[in-house]
Amino acid sequence: MLAAMATFLLVASAWAQAMRDGGGILAPPAGQRPPGLNHVGIEQHLNEQIPPGLIFRDERGTTVRLGDYFGKKPLILNLAYFKCQMLCPEVLSGLTVALRGLRFNVGGEFEILTVSFDPRETPAMAAEKKTQYLARYGRGGAEQGWHFLTGQRDPIAALTKAAGFQYQYDAKTQQFAHTTAIMVLTPAGKIAQYYYGVEYEPKDLRLGLVEASHNKIGNLADAILLYCYHYDPATGKYNAVIFRVLRLAGVATMIFLGGFILLMLRRDALHGAPAAGRTL
Repeated sequence: MLAAMATFLLVASAWAQAMRDGGGILAPPAGQRPPGLNHVGIEQHLNEQIPPGLIFRDERGTTVRLGDYFGKKPLILNLAYFKCQMLCPEVLSGLTVALRGLRFNVGGEFEILTVSFDPRETPAMAAEKKTQYLARYGRGGAEQGWHFLTGQRDPIAALTKAAGFQYQYDAKTQQFAHTTAIMVLTPAGKIAQYYYGVEYEPKDLRLGLVEASHNKIGNLADAILLYCYHYDPATGKYNAVIFRVLRLAGVATMIFLGGFILLMLRRDALHGAPAAGRTL
């Protein structure tokens, strides 16, 4: 019964997901963008290597290389600037909400790089933001895994170019025009996925981290979901692969029926033996 119920729920979930519409925030062609936003958007660079040699400073003012964070765990890359009063706080708030919905822990199964793309910002500003969002996250040990970085113009330009993150400075308002997205990186520092907007589904984020880690984190349930769901770069979401779900459902049904038949045969054998003895 459990196997049958799981199969039903899996198929129903897959069909429901398949019927939903998703929307990404990919950058339109430059000629179709509003004035002042000609250089704003996201250009996906999937499987692009984030340059490990780029130099930044962490929230303590220590000089670090991006490569110092590579090689161990999958990462979330969040590009923002700390004086932003509009989109950046929304992205960080949405990310924090999603993180609280994950069973994975920052600093445990994965790490986060929040990097300012404003070269005027300082480690003191980074430290203030880190304190603020660690308090919102509210889990111990996260201070070792959530890194807030600042840097100079050239490494910032190289990082944003590699990530496909396009933004534009408005001298009148002294603000940056930019879009919103976070990126999931493999432990080696390659871009695995993009997630758009200011709200992120914990389920999608979990599957993205598991897939980016090459299944080194997560459990059997994650492996089954990754078999049935496929990441869609256009929407930044996981969508059901119907034929895989049906295949898995068929296998589960066969296992269930085979186990049921085996159980019935064994029960008949146990009840039939004494009866045969009385006949003799």
